Amino acid sequence: MPIRSMTGFARVSRPTASGELTLSIKTVNHRGLDIHFHMPMEFDAVEPALRSALRKRVSRGHVQVQVFFRRESSTAGPAIINEPLLKAWLDSFLEISARYGLDAKPDLNQALRLPGMMEARGGLANGSDPGSGMEKAALEAAAEAIEELDRFRLREGASIETEIRMRAASIREIVVKMEDIRTRALPYFQNRLRDRLGDLLAGAQLDPARLAQEAALLAERSDISEELVRLRTHADQTDALLAADGETGKKLDFLLQEMNRETNTILSKTGGLGEQGLTLTDLGLAAKAEIDRIREQSLNIE
Repeated sequence: MPIRSMTGFARVSRPTASGELTLSIKTVNHRGLDIHFHMPMEFDAVEPALRSALRKRVSRGHVQVQVFFRRESSTAGPAIINEPLLKAWLDSFLEISARYGLDAKPDLNQALRLPGMMEARGGLANGSDPGSGMEKAALEAAAEAIEELDRFRLREGASIETEIRMRAASIREIVVKMEDIRTRALPYFQNRLRDRLGDLLAGAQLDPARLAQEAALLAERSDISEELVRLRTHADQTDALLAADGETGKKLDFLLQEMNRETNTILSKTGGLGEQGLTLTDLGLAAKAEIDRIREQSLNIE
């Protein structure tokens, strides 16, 4: 199943008997599916059908659907303000002003110039019912926009997949280097173990069971073979997840937590190993950097 990004945009315009209808869909990343509509009141009846069509093609993300309708001058009646759209604009204006500490006041004249902010009161051309032709035009425009949105998200998803696979391959290369260093560092591990056991035995009687326990504990604290095997396996699983069905983004997030845990354990075991330990630390930090880059990209995967 191809990877889809949660980030996308599509806009479709359609001429109608009463004017021009424009429908746009914008999506960004979100933990779940969150759909919001901003459209003239006469399109309220079509919202459930639009929501259902989106749910069939989008499973995660913050989705913003905007519908603008520009009437022909011959069909326009007395104008009224689209209050839901005005409220959304004011809320966004005040939020941005507060976030950046701006001392600014909203300009109503500027707001009224926004497409769809002023609506004509009354019926459409020739007294037609907005529940028939207009709803049909809106659904057709939505179907076309959803297709365009899907193509956009697939293109973005392909780029994300390429980068994640590249990062996973880099992690596997790092594991190979660490395994090579670990093999060459085995004599150092053995000397360290011998020195530790000499300290334990110096001038004291030690229970054989306690001695075996200390030896096993020291060996476990120094050896990173198991962590390297798991880290390599997780890198392979990353590629497998990208080719699997389902909510890839959520599964990948869990896998990245496991990869980060293995890398942290490796870093905790590389202290006191001299120059080879420093090299292992550098490689471990490089692996963590690759994991973080994968996480940045995974946040946009559906």
